[in-house]
Amino acid sequence: MTLQVKISKKLVPYKTAFAFLKKRVELVKKSKARELVWILEHPLTFTKGIRSKENEILDKKIKVIKTNRGGKITIHNPGQKIVYFTLNLNRRKKDIKNLVKQIELYKIKSYADKKNIGIWVKDKKIAAIGIRVSNWVAYHGFSININNDLDHYKKIIPCGLDNTKVTSIKAEGKNKILNLENKLKDVFLKCLENI
Repeated sequence: MTLQVKISKKLVPYKTAFAFLKKRVELVKKSKARELVWILEHPLTFTKGIRSKENEILDKKIKVIKTNRGGKITIHNPGQKIVYFTLNLNRRKKDIKNLVKQIELYKIKSYADKKNIGIWVKDKKIAAIGIRVSNWVAYHGFSININNDLDHYKKIIPCGLDNTKVTSIKAEGKNKILNLENKLKDVFLKCLENI
C-alpha cells in the first residue's frame, strides 16, 4: 500500500482531525487503509498530553482538550502547521527514537535537545512533537510555528518549559516561505526513507 498525503487549506477543528486520525489508526492496524501524512492548521486550541499537569495552565479561563498523545500542554493556532501521520512501524523500523530523530525542519538551523523532545533554534522551541504508538502504528505528529501568534503561549507552560522559550520561523527572520505545505511534505517523505 502506498502512503496517502492530504493537505487541508482551510482550518480543521482539533476534535474533527483527531476523530479522523483515530479511525484511520484502526484501519491501518487492520491493513484496510493506507498510511497517512496530513498537513493542516487548527483554530486556536489548547491540548494536553498524558504527562501534563494542572499547574501548567496559567490562564484558568482557557478550555483545554485532553488527548492521548505523549508530552504536555501546548497550543495550536492559525499560522502553525501541523503534520499528522499514521505510520505502520510493523513494516518499518520498530524504533520510536529513530522516528522522532527523522523529524527535521526546512532551511532553519535547528537541533534536537537530548533532554527536551522537539526542534530548537538557538535556545527556543520552534516545533513540538507528540506521538502515540498502538500495536506499532505510530500516530499524532508534530507542529511547527510558522507565523502564528506566540502570545497565546503566555497562558500556559508549554511542554513544561518557560513560555518565553518558544519561537516561530517568522520570529527568526524568515518571512518569505513559499509552498510551505509541499516543502514540509517533501522533507517528511524523505525522512520516512530512514524509518
